[in-house]
Amino acid sequence: MTAPHVPVLLDEVIAAIAPTKGMTVVDATFGAGGYSRALLDAGARVYAFDRDPNAISAGSAMVAEYKGQLSLHAERFSQMREEMERIGVPQVDAVVMDIGVSSMQLDQGERGFAFSSNGPLDMRMSQQGESAADFLNSADEAAIADVLYEYGEERQSRRVARAIVAARPLETTGDLARVVRKALGYKPHDKKDPATRSFQAVRIHVNDELGELHAGLAAAEAMLREGGVLAVVSFHSLEDRIVKRFLRTASGAGRAISRHMPGEISGPDPVFTKVSKAIRPAAAEIERNPRARSSTLRHAVRTHTPAREMAA
Repeated sequence: MTAPHVPVLLDEVIAAIAPTKGMTVVDATFGAGGYSRALLDAGARVYAFDRDPNAISAGSAMVAEYKGQLSLHAERFSQMREEMERIGVPQVDAVVMDIGVSSMQLDQGERGFAFSSNGPLDMRMSQQGESAADFLNSADEAAIADVLYEYGEERQSRRVARAIVAARPLETTGDLARVVRKALGYKPHDKKDPATRSFQAVRIHVNDELGELHAGLAAAEAMLREGGVLAVVSFHSLEDRIVKRFLRTASGAGRAISRHMPGEISGPDPVFTKVSKAIRPAAAEIERNPRARSSTLRHAVRTHTPAREMAA
C-alpha cells in the first residue's frame, strides 16, 4: 500500500500567501492537489499546472468539486506565463511551487523513479521524451559522470559511470541500483543507500529540473502583481541554492555602495522584498510525514518594479 501524498509545510505556505476570497493563485506543481485544495477552501481562484498527465487526470474530480474555481493546465511550469497570458490572466496574486518529484511518482514502481520497488528505468515526469534508460544506455561515460557529479553530488561519479557503461544495457531500476551499489561497495547496514545520489542525478537530468526551476522563477516574477507572494518549497540543496540566489539577487541584497555617491546604493531597484529566511518543518510534521524532513520553504513579496527581463 502506498503512502498518501501529504503536502509539506502546508500551514507555512498558506500563512505566507494568506489567501482570501477572489484572490488568483497559480499552483505551479499541482501533484495531488494539496496546496490547491487549501487555497480553494480559503476562497481563492486557482490555476494549477502539472506536466504529469496522471496528475491532471486524477485532478479532474477536484475541478468538478470546486465548480469553476480550479482549472488544470497540462504544462511544464516553465510555460505557465505563456499559458496564463493565452487565457487572459497575465497577472496573479500568488505563485506556489513545490519542486521535484512527487510522492505519487515515487510510490508508483512502474514510473521508475525509485529503487524501493523494481520497475522500468523511466523517470519521466511528462511520460514523454528521453527516459533514464535511453540516457544511461546511449550517453558516453564522461557525460554520465558529469550528470552524477553535478546533479547527485556523487564524489565517485567516474567510477559509477564506468560501471554503468560496462553493465549496459540497463533496463530496470533494480539494474541501476545494483550497479551503483557494487561500484561503491554498499553494505546492507549502511545508513544511506549510495544509489540515492545517482537516482536523483539521473532524474534531474532527464526532466531538466534545474532548468525548469530557473525558468519557473522568472515566469513567477513576470506574472506576480505588486504585493503578490512567491512561495517555493524545495527538497535538496541544489534546488534551495537556486531559490536562495534568485531571491537574494531579486531583492537587491548585497548591492554595492556607490563610490561616487556615498550613502547611495548602486544597482536596479528590487523586484522582491520581505524575503523570508529558510523555513523548515517542525519535528511534529516530520514525525507525521518523514518525507518532509528535507524540505525548505522560502517566500517573498513582489514590488512595483518591472520584471527584470521586461525592464532590460
